[in-house]
Amino acid sequence: MKLLTINNIAKHIDIENITISVKKKKQKKPINYYNVPMSFDIETTSFMEKDEKVALMYHWQFAINENVITGRTWKDFQNLLEVLHILFNTNLNNRIVIYVHNLPFEFQFMKHYVSWSEDYLLGNNRDIYYITTETGIEFRDSLKLSGMSLAKTAENLQYHNIRKMKGDLDYKLFRSPVTPLTDEELQYCYNDVLIITAYIQEQLDQHNGNISDIPLTKTGEVRKYCRNYLFNQDKTKAKKYHDLISHLTISGVQEYKQLKRAFQGGFTHANWTKINYVHQNVASYDFTSSYPYVMLSEKFPMSTGRTIQPSTLDLFEKYMNSSYGCLVDVEFTDIEQKWDLEENILSISRCYNVEKSTENNGRVVFAKKLATTITNIDYQMLKKFYTWKHLNYKRFRIYTMDYLPTEFVKAILKLYKDKTELKGVEDKQVEYQVSKGMLNSCYGMSVTDIIKDLYTYNQITGEFDLEEPDYEKALKDYNKDKSRFLFYPWGVWITAYARRNLFTAILETGHDYCYSDTDSIKLENHEKYKPYFEAYNHEVEEKLKMAATYHNISFEDFKPKTIKGKEKLIGVWDFEGVYDEFKTLGAKRYFVRTGDEYELTCAGVSKKHGRDYLLSFKNPFDIFQDDLIIPPDKSGKLSHIYIDEAREGIITDYLGNDYEYVSPSGLYLEPAPYHLSISQQLWEYILTGGFQGGYSQEE
Repeated sequence: MKLLTINNIAKHIDIENITISVKKKKQKKPINYYNVPMSFDIETTSFMEKDEKVALMYHWQFAINENVITGRTWKDFQNLLEVLHILFNTNLNNRIVIYVHNLPFEFQFMKHYVSWSEDYLLGNNRDIYYITTETGIEFRDSLKLSGMSLAKTAENLQYHNIRKMKGDLDYKLFRSPVTPLTDEELQYCYNDVLIITAYIQEQLDQHNGNISDIPLTKTGEVRKYCRNYLFNQDKTKAKKYHDLISHLTISGVQEYKQLKRAFQGGFTHANWTKINYVHQNVASYDFTSSYPYVMLSEKFPMSTGRTIQPSTLDLFEKYMNSSYGCLVDVEFTDIEQKWDLEENILSISRCYNVEKSTENNGRVVFAKKLATTITNIDYQMLKKFYTWKHLNYKRFRIYTMDYLPTEFVKAILKLYKDKTELKGVEDKQVEYQVSKGMLNSCYGMSVTDIIKDLYTYNQITGEFDLEEPDYEKALKDYNKDKSRFLFYPWGVWITAYARRNLFTAILETGHDYCYSDTDSIKLENHEKYKPYFEAYNHEVEEKLKMAATYHNISFEDFKPKTIKGKEKLIGVWDFEGVYDEFKTLGAKRYFVRTGDEYELTCAGVSKKHGRDYLLSFKNPFDIFQDDLIIPPDKSGKLSHIYIDEAREGIITDYLGNDYEYVSPSGLYLEPAPYHLSISQQLWEYILTGGFQGGYSQEE
């Protein structure tokens, strides 16, 4: 590492030897990028002044390769950008890229100090993928690319030995641009940007030295991999794939919105009869790559949806159990769970026109009336968990179903093979993490929304304005996109199949079922269910053999070997072991002990901080209960409050130094307590033993 200053940066950067890559833009002039890793990061302090929350930047650090430049004010930062602009002769067609780990945070502080161009990409409100200055300096979010915290990103570096320092910068101390920093504190700052330049250098190495080829997100990486695999290897196969996809279109806005209504994610829930009790000897089973497995083994929509109207319920049932894929809006009257079951699979958030419902932590127990949108796979499971008096249906669409295209299947298998063979290999941890992330992203890219809300950045107000998307145009562009290799309905069925697979275990284990989360299940008396798990895994094997025969792929490719020579068949239930003690308080809330090891999973609180707080008590399982409050200094949780109005005043730092500040905008951070509470509705459901009976009996 070498420390530079803004004034001497030109003496130490050999621009002549920095290569340039080109990114072609549709109907626009290509953009040249300097292939050099750069990163930027800020340190901030948050405090109260006259009952107002204030957030202030007091130190920034910038790295180019292994060179670091620091500054204390936004004026210093503006000078840096001007020097970089002149040094690299940047403009909107000749750019440098500066990576920021969690760009929306830094942007909230610096947005009023920079003149921004109209070249940016926004996700949801305040969610920035990249944004470009008027002088051609492009800021990108490295967090979206790595998908990991800065510390984890450092741990997964392949050949750079640099780690995020911990505990060397006490954020509870008030600081300002005039607060002196110790050598240890400065090293903490340096490392934060050096980690990112090291990470980007390794990304450059993986992308032939071209920064223009580095995607914006992890999902973008697997998109690029699949696109290259499908289109750049065999021209004949590529044309065949293009021809197939060009015929897989969405007919209109109504079909698109219906598909969106039908899409659901994974299923995460706790058996209400097990909540708030400590259970002994609870086993855990996990699916091996649940989503990729169904992509390999099941059949998916391979046609544009065709609208029909079955004239009778018998014909409706016939279609729902046929070889077609069915998509339909349904309305149930007097729907209620089967009372010999202890789980409810229909999410109230996916329903509309609901009348007089009772819920179990967000899941429908019964309702006088409700409407929802489902696939035929969902319907088959609803029949196993619920009964109803009447069913009405409309907007019934059918799709011809078949396996996913062979070349796409081969691309997924290659990623699964890489992940399996690299796991546990000492010098291949980075490659393993990359392949694992890309395999998981195969599903993610399949369900990426094809029409998103449009946000624009208002340079004058500094705010993000929402614009209604043009659905018709967006769908037309989607259908005609020659680079497209996916079909949105595939993603809808992927999750439907995966939930069905999980539900088979819930149905089988009955009262012994404790908890499930997308691709895993926790249960008691697991030995009793060994025949189910063996039978399920045998069925997986048979399904994959059928798929292998269809695609003319060796079955061995579906069960690559680990470094220890063990075959890992994709899609099977894996036995993960038995917890000595297990306690759940609902979805994403459980605490376990295995021997002397404790583990906490609790949405909203740090696994480590939350666990350590519980272990500070003699009986941690007794503390893990409704109305648990973890104090701010123990939770590891920070509250984020956006400040969009200017603040000015005087701050006195922890050393007694005064500083007169002006802060046009910022993001206030403060340690926050964690309050774990079970909803009153769920408590009433539990305390009454589950409401036995429905409105049909009541009326």
